[in-house]
Amino acid sequence: MAIASFGPVFIWDGNTTMSSISVAINLLVGIGMIWANKKHLAGLDEMQQKVQLNAMAIALGVGLVFGLAYSNLDIANVIESDAEISHLVMLIGITYLVSTIIGLRKYQ
Repeated sequence: MAIASFGPVFIWDGNTTMSSISVAINLLVGIGMIWANKKHLAGLDEMQQKVQLNAMAIALGVGLVFGLAYSNLDIANVIESDAEISHLVMLIGITYLVSTIIGLRKYQ
Protein backbone atom coordinates (compact mmCIF):
# COMPACT_ATOMS: atom_id res chain seq x y z
CA MET A 1 0.00 0.00 0.00
CA ALA A 2 2.84 2.37 0.80
CA ILE A 3 4.45 1.77 -2.60
CA ALA A 4 1.14 2.39 -4.41
CA SER A 5 0.55 5.54 -2.36
CA PHE A 6 4.00 7.09 -2.26
CA GLY A 7 5.65 5.59 -5.34
CA PRO A 8 4.13 8.06 -7.82
CA VAL A 9 5.41 10.97 -5.72
CA PHE A 10 8.83 9.78 -4.54
CA ILE A 11 9.97 6.97 -6.86
CA TRP A 12 8.56 7.13 -10.41
CA ASP A 13 7.40 10.74 -10.67
CA GLY A 14 3.77 10.21 -11.71
CA ASN A 15 4.34 7.44 -14.28
CA THR A 16 0.81 6.07 -14.76
CA THR A 17 2.00 2.66 -15.97
CA MET A 18 4.06 2.11 -12.82
CA SER A 19 1.18 3.40 -10.69
CA SER A 20 -1.24 0.99 -12.37
CA ILE A 21 1.14 -1.93 -11.86
CA SER A 22 1.66 -1.07 -8.18
CA VAL A 23 -2.12 -0.80 -7.61
CA ALA A 24 -2.66 -4.15 -9.37
CA ILE A 25 0.00 -5.78 -7.18
CA ASN A 26 -1.65 -4.21 -4.13
CA LEU A 27 -5.01 -5.68 -5.20
CA LEU A 28 -3.47 -9.14 -5.65
CA VAL A 29 -1.87 -8.97 -2.20
CA GLY A 30 -5.24 -7.85 -0.78
CA ILE A 31 -7.00 -10.82 -2.39
CA GLY A 32 -4.35 -13.08 -0.85
CA MET A 33 -5.00 -11.48 2.53
CA ILE A 34 -8.75 -12.14 2.21
CA TRP A 35 -8.08 -15.77 1.28
CA ALA A 36 -5.65 -16.22 4.19
CA ASN A 37 -8.14 -14.67 6.62
CA LYS A 38 -10.91 -17.01 5.40
CA LYS A 39 -8.59 -19.98 5.79
CA HIS A 40 -7.63 -18.81 9.29
CA LEU A 41 -11.29 -18.46 10.31
CA ALA A 42 -12.07 -21.95 9.03
CA GLY A 43 -9.32 -23.35 11.28
CA LEU A 44 -10.69 -21.79 14.46
CA ASP A 45 -12.96 -23.57 16.92
CA GLU A 46 -16.65 -22.67 16.97
CA MET A 47 -16.39 -20.17 19.82
CA GLN A 48 -13.50 -18.29 18.21
CA GLN A 49 -15.34 -18.27 14.89
CA LYS A 50 -18.39 -16.78 16.57
CA VAL A 51 -16.34 -14.09 18.32
CA GLN A 52 -14.47 -13.17 15.11
CA LEU A 53 -17.54 -13.13 12.89
CA ASN A 54 -19.50 -11.02 15.40
CA ALA A 55 -16.59 -8.56 15.62
CA MET A 56 -16.41 -8.40 11.83
CA ALA A 57 -20.15 -7.79 11.55
CA ILE A 58 -20.00 -4.97 14.09
CA ALA A 59 -16.96 -3.40 12.40
CA LEU A 60 -18.67 -3.59 9.00
CA GLY A 61 -21.84 -2.01 10.35
CA VAL A 62 -20.02 0.78 12.16
CA GLY A 63 -17.85 1.40 9.09
CA LEU A 64 -20.84 1.69 6.79
CA VAL A 65 -23.07 3.76 9.05
CA PHE A 66 -20.42 6.17 10.32
CA GLY A 67 -18.49 6.22 7.04
CA LEU A 68 -21.53 7.24 5.04
CA ALA A 69 -22.52 9.82 7.65
CA TYR A 70 -18.96 11.18 7.62
CA SER A 71 -19.03 11.42 3.83
CA ASN A 72 -22.40 13.19 3.91
CA LEU A 73 -21.04 15.71 6.43
CA ASP A 74 -18.17 16.43 4.03
CA ILE A 75 -20.47 16.72 1.00
CA ALA A 76 -22.77 19.12 2.89
CA ASN A 77 -19.73 21.15 4.05
CA VAL A 78 -20.68 20.65 7.70
CA ILE A 79 -17.11 19.66 8.58
CA GLU A 80 -14.09 21.81 7.75
CA SER A 81 -11.77 19.06 6.51
CA ASP A 82 -12.22 16.54 3.72
CA ALA A 83 -13.47 13.07 4.63
CA GLU A 84 -10.41 10.84 4.41
CA ILE A 85 -10.53 7.06 3.90
CA SER A 86 -7.74 6.67 6.48
CA HIS A 87 -10.14 7.86 9.18
CA LEU A 88 -12.63 5.18 8.17
CA VAL A 89 -9.95 2.47 8.14
CA MET A 90 -8.87 3.47 11.67
CA LEU A 91 -12.49 3.46 12.87
CA ILE A 92 -13.09 -0.02 11.46
CA GLY A 93 -9.83 -1.35 12.94
CA ILE A 94 -10.50 0.06 16.40
CA THR A 95 -14.10 -1.18 16.30
CA TYR A 96 -12.94 -4.67 15.30
CA LEU A 97 -10.33 -4.73 18.08
CA VAL A 98 -12.75 -3.57 20.79
CA SER A 99 -15.48 -5.94 19.56
CA THR A 100 -13.07 -8.87 19.62
CA ILE A 101 -11.92 -8.07 23.16
CA ILE A 102 -15.52 -7.73 24.38
CA GLY A 103 -16.47 -10.97 22.64
CA LEU A 104 -13.57 -12.87 24.20
CA ARG A 105 -14.39 -11.55 27.68
CA LYS A 106 -17.99 -12.63 27.23
CA TYR A 107 -16.88 -16.28 26.98
CA GLN A 108 -14.29 -16.27 29.81
